[in-house]
Amino acid sequence: MVNIQRVAKEAGVSVATVSRVLHDQNTVTAKTRLKVEETIQKLNYQPSMLGRNLRKSESRLLLVLIPEISNPFYFDIIKGIESFAISHNYNILLCETDSSPERENIYFDLVKAKMADGIISMDPAVNVEALLDLAENHAIIQCSEYMIEKEIPYVTIDNEAAAYRAVKHLIKIGNKKIAFINSNQKYLYARQRNKGYQKALEEHGIPVREEYIFHTEHLGFEYGQQAAKKILNLNDRPTALFAVSDLLAIGALKEISACGLHVPDDMAVVGFDKIEFSNMTNPALTTISQPMYKMGTIAVEMLIKKLKGEKVESVILDHELVIREST
Repeated sequence: MVNIQRVAKEAGVSVATVSRVLHDQNTVTAKTRLKVEETIQKLNYQPSMLGRNLRKSESRLLLVLIPEISNPFYFDIIKGIESFAISHNYNILLCETDSSPERENIYFDLVKAKMADGIISMDPAVNVEALLDLAENHAIIQCSEYMIEKEIPYVTIDNEAAAYRAVKHLIKIGNKKIAFINSNQKYLYARQRNKGYQKALEEHGIPVREEYIFHTEHLGFEYGQQAAKKILNLNDRPTALFAVSDLLAIGALKEISACGLHVPDDMAVVGFDKIEFSNMTNPALTTISQPMYKMGTIAVEMLIKKLKGEKVESVILDHELVIREST
């Protein structure tokens, strides 16, 4: 196995000179640099990245915390993170937390032990106190979900404004009885989207009816089906439905169709996220589009800047209402 000493001997230079070439330092003449580079290529020398990283006290590994790998919402965000990270010579490790503090602590310990450089957290149920404690001495960025009035930078969208826009669209096309499928109110995004829903109704003089609001513990397809079944059994059935995730909305579409009703004639449906599946339903789902790939690239760019000691500000990205056949 070729080592740096062999390269130095073959090139007729010192080990320090080879090291300077490898680290792209400008203290080596062009002639010497060329000679060393040709020798490296000739001997097929592969520098030890582990040794280099240990000397620099870095791992070039970034942790990405997500509650469920199976949730398609995270796919494009992860693609954005990975693309930007690789282009800047970082690797990523996906960490499924299952919203478990015990699992989170395992990943936090990797950073404390310098086996990873920093964290992008997308877990809405993250252990807040543990994350804040870690952020005092390590680089942390929150993506999509975040904590209000805390010092950890984040990248997200305006969830309240996005929900308001979705419900306003349903009102604009003639709906006054609008059901709402939300997730657990312990999550910030759920509270924000609830505010947007209520704000749109109140601004148009439509009373907020508690019997039209349903909460689910998870964002899966089957939970959308279950909520839609309850909505369809109401005596005064709504004419429209807004769900805080596309998976919930797609589950609702399935249940509405199974009951022999037609979307949007019998009930209009709007989702949230614009996951890839949202354009594959029948009818195609009207939804709020989040710039998920961009969100991922910005999150990792922020993290790398933070690792370099640069000041990082939180970012709120634009959203878009994508109108399709379900409304």
